[in-house]
Amino acid sequence: MIPKTHAGKPVTVEEAIGHLPKLAAGECDPSDPLHRAATLTPTNLERIKRSTPGGTWKDWPEWLRAACHRKASGKTYPSVYGRMRHDAPGPTMTTLCYGFGNGRFGHYDTEQHRAISLREAATLQSFPETYQFTPPEKITFKAVGRMIGNAVPVRLGEIIGLSIQRHLEELDSMEKAAKNLS
Repeated sequence: MIPKTHAGKPVTVEEAIGHLPKLAAGECDPSDPLHRAATLTPTNLERIKRSTPGGTWKDWPEWLRAACHRKASGKTYPSVYGRMRHDAPGPTMTTLCYGFGNGRFGHYDTEQHRAISLREAATLQSFPETYQFTPPEKITFKAVGRMIGNAVPVRLGEIIGLSIQRHLEELDSMEKAAKNLS
């Protein structure tokens, strides 16, 4: 394996996406068509306004909770409708990472009442910020969200590749050394 790449400190959500322009739910950054946030229903807008980073829907008043979460069987899903913490690594990106109710995909900034944008999700997956998944006129949340959520994080793929390369180089060196001894 190659040496550790983060010196014991993982990249936080704020370090990864905190520099991106602020958006409201349903808005798109005119300079980046992937920096777009899904719209929220009035109920979900109220829910995210009452959500704290790292909290859960269990922190909401009973009347604001989804009907499925009021049942005993629904109480086992605390990570949906959550806001990310600014000082922690991002959650695992899924194909529905652009939706507030689909995981801990609420924006950490409590002034931005929305789910993360497609660009923020891609950035958390370590895609370069210039990366375009589709031509701008073909961007849909469903299609791009699927590509982001199904991807191996770019940096992880790179580290795995470098580890394999190093291993193969060491094997090659060992084989050459063995030939020289014989």
